Amino acid sequence: MDQYMASAADTVVTKAKSLCTAFPNVRVETCVEKGDPRDVICGAAEKAGADMVVMGSHGYGFLQRALLGSVSNHCVHNCKCPVVVVKRPGSKQ
Repeated sequence: MDQYMASAADTVVTKAKSLCTAFPNVRVETCVEKGDPRDVICGAAEKAGADMVVMGSHGYGFLQRALLGSVSNHCVHNCKCPVVVVKRPGSKQ
């Protein structure tokens, strides 16, 4: 399982780095950590001295958000830097 997770993390980081090459004047840092994503994202942003966190929204409905919680909502309210939540193209909201 650890090998699968490491491979999946490597795939995601490689894709993210590829997307970020479109913005050569923006400094981007990547890291992979285990834990509750709400706490890990806010903690990593603070540790790195991030100017901003940009994250996607899955666009879950009310019930799913109520049961699962919203990582982006938590980060908006708890990160010490600004958080920009980007909706998926074509999303209803």
